[in-house]
Amino acid sequence: MRNTFGNVFTLTSFGESHGIAVGGVVDGFPAGIEIDEEFIQSELDRRRPGQSHITTGRKEADKVEFLSGVFEGKSTGTPIAFEVRNTNQHSNDYDNMRYLFRPSHADYTYYNKYGIRDHRGGGRSSARITIARCVGGALAKLALKQLGVSITAYTSQVGSIALERDYHKYDLSTIEDNIVRCPDQQKAKEMEDLIAEVKKEGDTIGGIITCVIKGCPVGLGEPEFDKLHAQLGAAMLGINAVKGFEYGEGFDGVTARGSEQNDVFLPSDNLENLSTKTNHSGGIQGGISNGQDIYFRVAFKPVATLLREQETVDIEGKATKLTARGRHDPCVLPRAVPVVEAMAAMVLLDNYLLNKTIKL
Repeated sequence: MRNTFGNVFTLTSFGESHGIAVGGVVDGFPAGIEIDEEFIQSELDRRRPGQSHITTGRKEADKVEFLSGVFEGKSTGTPIAFEVRNTNQHSNDYDNMRYLFRPSHADYTYYNKYGIRDHRGGGRSSARITIARCVGGALAKLALKQLGVSITAYTSQVGSIALERDYHKYDLSTIEDNIVRCPDQQKAKEMEDLIAEVKKEGDTIGGIITCVIKGCPVGLGEPEFDKLHAQLGAAMLGINAVKGFEYGEGFDGVTARGSEQNDVFLPSDNLENLSTKTNHSGGIQGGISNGQDIYFRVAFKPVATLLREQETVDIEGKATKLTARGRHDPCVLPRAVPVVEAMAAMVLLDNYLLNKTIKL
């Protein structure tokens, strides 16, 4: 099982949903970066459970503790180890799931691959493991901030309730003004009501998160097997419940002609930072960042755990029925917003450091 992300900047995560702790080790992080622990904790608070009536009722403080790599408030260039203790597990809620496979979960595939699985909350396959990604991403954000790079994700669709695709039409500074993390306050209320209705029915619902990256320098990404959009796509598709990724115009662009899609350059004396009239490419051309805004969309499926009876099979393949117990999200999107940002930040910092290493 591969548990490490990155090439120069790396994150190795550990832990299970109902284990003692979840954490990780970040290596390759530049020395001398101010480590704002309050900011890092705030990023975890955006992901933590129990933050509103439309998220899981599990109550966890998710307090991060740094074990190494930080001295007098700055990174030392050595591995940064951290952990977040699990304090509110209800493992007994999963006793009836020990000997059966939950529909659309990782139960069967883990069991088939390893011959053993932790049935409590999904063990290693739980979305709780994204805690490590949020910490790693928060560290990456602190480094990218010095380069003038900002990363903002938001809920752009829940079920059939959707915002317009053009992110310029919204004030992205208002995302945290509602519990859905949507920049349109009216749509946010509609989304909230839909999620609450679905939760009441014991069901779940999916949607889309849009992410916008501003200030990305020109030249990140490799032209062949590690194109920047491919790396971003892999990072997003590695998040629990993600089913789709598109950047720039994405699938909508297939109905246009080349004369409509080409991003024409604007005249400039500065060839290191050219601008374009449009940005249908989504800030990436030939697999390499071109200095324009990078924007992409990530599709999340409905959560697989339903608080209603479902048909399934046990570990002997015999038909049985499951009624899940416990505390579960009816929609992952509000809590997945910081995870999307975190993965994008780690991809960018890793590529920036790789570029720097190559040039030296």
